[in-house]
Amino acid sequence: MKHFAPISGIASFQERYVATAGYDNQVILWDARTKQAIHRVFHDHLANQCAFSPDGKLLVSASSDYSARIWEVPSMRLKAALIGHEDDIEMAVFNPAGDTVSTCSRDHSIRLFDVASGQCRHVLRGHQADVISVSWAADGASLVSSSDDGTIRRWDVQRGVQLESIDLGGVETDTIALASDGTIFAGDDEGRLTIIDKSGQRRHQAHAAGVKRVVWDDRKRWLISLSYDRSVVLWHALGNGELRKLAESSLPNLIWPRSCTFLGERHIAFVTFGSSYGVWNHVTNEWDLEGIEQAISLNAVAVHQGNTYAIGDAGLLLVNGKPSTLIGSLCNFLLPFGDAILTGGQMGQVFDAVSGKLIYQHRSPLNCGTAFLRDCRPHAAIGTYTGEALVFALDDQGEVIHQGEILMHDNAIKGISADEEFLFSVCANTAAAFHRISDFSEHAYSELAHERISNACTTIDGGFASVGRDLKLRLWRAGKSEVFKTPHLHSVKCIAASPDRKLIATGSYGGTVALFDLETQRWVTQRKPTTSGISCITYSPETEAFIASSYDGHLYPIEARA
Repeated sequence: MKHFAPISGIASFQERYVATAGYDNQVILWDARTKQAIHRVFHDHLANQCAFSPDGKLLVSASSDYSARIWEVPSMRLKAALIGHEDDIEMAVFNPAGDTVSTCSRDHSIRLFDVASGQCRHVLRGHQADVISVSWAADGASLVSSSDDGTIRRWDVQRGVQLESIDLGGVETDTIALASDGTIFAGDDEGRLTIIDKSGQRRHQAHAAGVKRVVWDDRKRWLISLSYDRSVVLWHALGNGELRKLAESSLPNLIWPRSCTFLGERHIAFVTFGSSYGVWNHVTNEWDLEGIEQAISLNAVAVHQGNTYAIGDAGLLLVNGKPSTLIGSLCNFLLPFGDAILTGGQMGQVFDAVSGKLIYQHRSPLNCGTAFLRDCRPHAAIGTYTGEALVFALDDQGEVIHQGEILMHDNAIKGISADEEFLFSVCANTAAAFHRISDFSEHAYSELAHERISNACTTIDGGFASVGRDLKLRLWRAGKSEVFKTPHLHSVKCIAASPDRKLIATGSYGGTVALFDLETQRWVTQRKPTTSGISCITYSPETEAFIASSYDGHLYPIEARA
């Protein structure tokens, strides 16, 4: 038993058990002493996070299948399925008594479930964007939540009402922790730790990029901060808003800065882009990654000069299915550009995937890319987690040269594409933007391109098309937009167009692919080649078909016919 796609969530109980949740839909229970898998269970979609009950007898997992599930430990027999959310559940946590589970979701709500019956007691509404994190008060009478709306909210559990809303200046806050004395620790997208107590707020610039996770040990008053700057810091909270650094480390390439958990007195366990979890000894600053196999999941596929290229979390480039260059870094995209194929991902590094050459180092992870012509010279734009597009050009010798940056959004660029006149981009905050290629100035901006996160875009005949978590296809042409409901049941992850720009292929996290005919404006094909998510779609001129890459490590041909 092992993971074959990135591990997204992790939890521990004393030094007896570790549980992991992964993008392969698996939840695995491990013996913490031997690091051997005991049992595994499955969700119908990505497993995002997990948490043990206070007595360690139960485990709850949160999933993108819109459910949370409670499992008995160690048998992992299903005790209850917690349903009612209308979008991905990002986190599920037991209260201190172990009789209630709180869940938070991208449907902007929090739900409270009775553990014994599995029934929903309250729905907590008030956040205006995705709710990413929840934490219980020590007495179980209240909880706090953080959201992409830039607020932290405190809730009365018994009455199911909001007690307080704390404005953090509109900065997205992915993670919070709550101490027994009521102090709130929050990590935001600007790399800051905000400490909120009775005396007010105090901010610390803790990292060079967004803080993805904070974890609190109340007994020791230790705080972990984990960041996209690829570092982890262990702090001692001294009170009065003060933090003292105890230990820090750069993260090995295999570690994903998404989640971690205390594991005894000296160790912290981390999620990885591999088959099992990694462990850091913060006393000796040693990392134990022994026996972890690279994930086989694929994140991107491209066709260039008659060859099919694919790459994923392991950073291994496959050419026509055969291993080629080892980048050694998770990669999210492949962009043919001259003789090179640009790639990059979590490390913020832009590589030529063919040669393995490092071209540029950015301060945050990279998501996507597009090629275009400017002043008759080939250019490329790569979208970043921090909202900039990195601009590259080919010099007279065909070398890739970094030209500068364009600030397009205030959040992660999820997709970028180009036609003869515009760069079109979509953002994690639901926005879309048009920038003129001539001078990179902003032409138009839409704050609500999609009702939920905008995931990807492509160039079509007469404009652009985008997809998102709202399960909608949006066409942008002639200064107007049209919205079409897709046949997908889960978040639409990727999109591509045929060479004539008249047929669109879309892929979802649920493993479905659907084709849309732009001339008839109808969906013409729907397939489900895998139960794993579709990560990327491209078109192959050689086979006259679309190719879909999947988190299961396979490529799937999709006939391009209206």
